[in-house]
Amino acid sequence: MTWHVPEEDLRSYARGELAAPALWSADTHLTACDRCRSVLAEVSDPVALDAGWERLDAELDAPRPGWFEALLVRVGVADHTARLLAATPAMRGSWLGAVVGVLVLTVVVTNVSPVTRSPTMFLALAPLLPLAGVAVSYGPALDPTYEMAVVSPVHGFRLLMIRTVAVLAAGLGLNGLATLALPAYGLQALAWLLPALALTTTGLALVPRLGPVLAPSLVGGAWIVLLLVAHASADGPLAPFTTAGQGAAAAVAALAAGLLFLLRDRFDLFHGSAA
Repeated sequence: MTWHVPEEDLRSYARGELAAPALWSADTHLTACDRCRSVLAEVSDPVALDAGWERLDAELDAPRPGWFEALLVRVGVADHTARLLAATPAMRGSWLGAVVGVLVLTVVVTNVSPVTRSPTMFLALAPLLPLAGVAVSYGPALDPTYEMAVVSPVHGFRLLMIRTVAVLAAGLGLNGLATLALPAYGLQALAWLLPALALTTTGLALVPRLGPVLAPSLVGGAWIVLLLVAHASADGPLAPFTTAGQGAAAAVAALAAGLLFLLRDRFDLFHGSAA
């Protein structure tokens, strides 16, 4: 090799000031010339070089966002919010797959059993799924990313609402698709919607006092007890799925939502104390 990059060009190259076509020639030449690479290392600013390596290491070590997180960022969601949503346990494939499996099994059992006036099994189970999804999405007991959520630039109540909306959208959407698989029952197959909202909002309103695990657990247990009592005392559709029961569920959901709004500041205290 008889030609080498002039030292002045190498200095300009190190400062990022070398213009084309000399830049192209230098790039090509440096890949095969040890001598010019040695000169380039001597004329380069060691501080800038170390900073460049640090940036490269940070870029290589940075976690690559998954498809869901990338989709959220693309539609305008802030980076940290998208990361929190993508890390929500109830938004992961394993949890959603389990929910889909439970719904499919319930729909199959409901369809193969003799048709009654109400798809009781499906209506009893469907409201519990969004509640369970919210329960596993907040708090150190069940959320493996809780430490990241604690130090995120999001207040406790807002974090809970962000994840709750995402979980409800996924849960209610899957429940809605399952409802379409029960055409024989018509609009009665939608009787799970208001109880689902009532259970979820009530569970959230109790979180500041009882915690993110106990509160949904007690609400879910109360729902099961209510269904058992209604089943023992009724010879037709269960009370929660009648017109009066739907009205009661709507009232409970509205009252719990109001209480949740009044207690919103306590979620920040709960969030900080749990940290």
